[in-house]
Amino acid sequence: MIHVTTANFDEEVIQASTHTPVLVDFWAPWCGPCKVIGPLLEKLETDYAGRFKLVKIDSDQEQQLSAAFGIRSIPTCILLINGQPVDGFAGALPEGQLKAFLDKHLPPAAEPEAEEAPLADPAASSPEAALAALEQALATDPANDEARFEYVKLLLQMGLDDEAKVAFAPVIAKAAAAATGDSSVGSTARKLSALQRWMNAIDYVAAYAQSTGFLADLDAKIASNKRDFEARFARAQLLMANSEWTQAMDELLDILMRDKAWAEDKARKTYIAILDLIEPAKPKVADGHVPPEDPVVASYRRRLSSVVLS
Repeated sequence: MIHVTTANFDEEVIQASTHTPVLVDFWAPWCGPCKVIGPLLEKLETDYAGRFKLVKIDSDQEQQLSAAFGIRSIPTCILLINGQPVDGFAGALPEGQLKAFLDKHLPPAAEPEAEEAPLADPAASSPEAALAALEQALATDPANDEARFEYVKLLLQMGLDDEAKVAFAPVIAKAAAAATGDSSVGSTARKLSALQRWMNAIDYVAAYAQSTGFLADLDAKIASNKRDFEARFARAQLLMANSEWTQAMDELLDILMRDKAWAEDKARKTYIAILDLIEPAKPKVADGHVPPEDPVVASYRRRLSSVVLS
């Protein structure tokens, strides 16, 4: 918004209107309605983002300009395009009518240009490149728990268990709080707790599952007693350690169908942890659009709900 006088009228109004419509607001400091419409016009100039230019002329101080436009009352607004008045109105109109007036004469807002997709980087698809990017993110912001979750998860996927434990160490306390069901922790802390459960499964398998006949022994126990939940849970951990996620959840569902609260809800909590581990990272989206849920995750969420709520 610019204050115009006879000295700058030609430059700020006539010349400017050859490339951008100019709305001239004739006003005076003593005018009550002027004080109402003035802020609305300034707001609209911002909202319309360059589609028109607002200038103000003090009709008391610039009587020559007021006479040239035949101003008889204030506030009066005149719209100029290509140096010529094309329309105007008098009085303090409400915002809706002001928009209707402007939209009748102004060119439509330009469609936002689609963002050009970045050139594909052949290295970006490799786990090593992703790992380097996450390392850099954590070096820049060690408190970025989302990046830490993705970093530790990728290390585990690559079989770098010791490196994963070192990277996980700064958030052990947060993961422990989430594991207890502390309602004050957020979704990211819950995902960190899921990583802890995964690492526990890996450690369990490393300690016991390499022994001869371990899996066959578990299968025999389950075959003889469908309610041998310890054997079923051990089998689920074996599958989880090997990233056989859906099979692990199937085993946990067998426990939940028979005893929903077994071992202080351990089967359900582990099932949810697996969902957190396998759910793809949500891309950043505009306009409130929510991307569809991963079909595997959605299916296993429904199966859990049907069992728990039955």
